[in-house]
Amino acid sequence: MHLFQKAEYKMIKDSVSVAVVGAGAAGLTAAIAAADTKTTAPGHIVILDGANRLGAKILVSGGGRCNVTHDAVTPNDFFGNRNIIRNVLAAFSVQETIGWFASLGVDLKHEPTGKLFPTTDHARTVLDALLNRARGIGITIFPGHRVTHVSRSSSEFRIDHSHGSMRTARLILATGGRSLPRTGSDGFGYQLARNLGHRVTPTVPALVPLVLDPSMFHATLSGLSHEVELTAVVDGREVDRRTGSLLWTHFGISGPVVLDISRFWTLATHHSARVDLCANFVPGQTHEEVKVWFLTQVAEHPKRSLTRSLALLIPERLARSLCLFCVCDPQQSITQVSRIDRKRLLDALTRFRFPVERDRGWNFAEVTAGGVPLDEINYRTMESKVVPGLYLTGEMLDCDGRIGGFNFQWAWSTGWLAGQSAVGSLFTQSKPPSDL
Repeated sequence: MHLFQKAEYKMIKDSVSVAVVGAGAAGLTAAIAAADTKTTAPGHIVILDGANRLGAKILVSGGGRCNVTHDAVTPNDFFGNRNIIRNVLAAFSVQETIGWFASLGVDLKHEPTGKLFPTTDHARTVLDALLNRARGIGITIFPGHRVTHVSRSSSEFRIDHSHGSMRTARLILATGGRSLPRTGSDGFGYQLARNLGHRVTPTVPALVPLVLDPSMFHATLSGLSHEVELTAVVDGREVDRRTGSLLWTHFGISGPVVLDISRFWTLATHHSARVDLCANFVPGQTHEEVKVWFLTQVAEHPKRSLTRSLALLIPERLARSLCLFCVCDPQQSITQVSRIDRKRLLDALTRFRFPVERDRGWNFAEVTAGGVPLDEINYRTMESKVVPGLYLTGEMLDCDGRIGGFNFQWAWSTGWLAGQSAVGSLFTQSKPPSDL
C-alpha cells in the first residue's frame, strides 16, 4: 500500500490507467487483478477511498473473523438476475477464490456450516494480505480521498475528489452499498452511477434484524436460539419460505433465518405492500400433524403440565411464553386444555405471526438489496453497457446473497472480473490512451 505522499501524488495526479473508487473487498480485488493481469501494467493503477482507515467492513464481518466464502456457492444463494449471477460466479469460482487467498498467504478453514474463515480467526489477516499484495505490485492507494463527482469525456473519466482531481482511462466503481455506513458505505456510489447514466433500483437493508412490537414477549426470551420455519407473505402471496436458526433478542428477532428473509420484509415495506412474517416453531410438521401429536399426549400423559408437554417440541422458555401469549395456564395439565385454547396454541405453534414494527436499519444491515440492474453490465467483463470504460462491482449491483460468505464471494468474483477486464481492454486498444 502506497499511502498518499505529495511527491507521488503530483507525479500521477494528471492521468492514470485504472482508477478504483473504494478500497473494500471488491475494490482491492479489482485493483490487484488489474495489476496482476500483465507483468507490466500500462501506467498507474490507483485506489481512492474516502476513509482514512481502510477495510473497516472487512474487519467487522463475521464477528471480526471475516467469513471469506462458502464451500458451495450457487446462483440460488442470491437474489437478482440468476442467469447473470451464474456466469459471474463461474468466472471466478469458490475454488479459485480459495487458491487466490492461499497465494496471498491466507489459508482458509472449513466449518460444519460450510462457511470458510481464515485459519487465524482474524479478519485482519484477510485485510492485511490484500493491502500487502497491493503494496507489493505497485498499486497506489489514497485514503481520505472522498470522490465527489465523476464525469466522462470522449476517451477518459474525470474524477473530482476531496484533494483535487485526476483523469483515468478506465474507472471501476466499488463503493459498496448503504449497509454499515459507519464503515464508509453511505450509498454515494449509486449517485455516481446515476450521474453517468445508470438506473438504480430501490435500495433497502438486507440481512438485517427485525424489531418487534414492544408488547411482544421477545425480551423474556433474549438469547434463546432454535430452529424455525419462516414464511414471508406479501399482499397475500407467499414469496419466501425457509428453515433455520432464529435468535430472540431484547429488541425482537435475529439469527440466520431472520436475516435471510428480512429483505422480503424491507422491500415490501418500501413499496407500501402488506407483509406478514409467520413462523412454524415445529419445522417440518403441519398444523394437523401437531394436532395429532397433542391429542396423543393428552391420551398417554394426561397429568403432564402443558409447558412440559410442549417442551418436547420446542424450548421450554418458548413453551411458557406461548402459553401466556395464548392466555393459557402453563402449569395446568394437558388434559385440562379446552378445545378453544388448544386451537389457539396449535395456531401459535405452527402459524405464529410476528408483529414486526420495523427493521433495525442500515447500521445493523449486513448488505444492501437493490442497486444498479445486472442487465446494465456485461457479465463477461463487469463493464457498463451504458458507459464504455466504466466497471461496476460488488454491492453496487442489484444482487444480494444470503448469510454465510456469499456476498463476499460476489465481491471477489465481480472485482476480479472487473480488474482483469479493465486492464485487458487497454492492451487490446489499437492505440494506447494519451497521457498514460
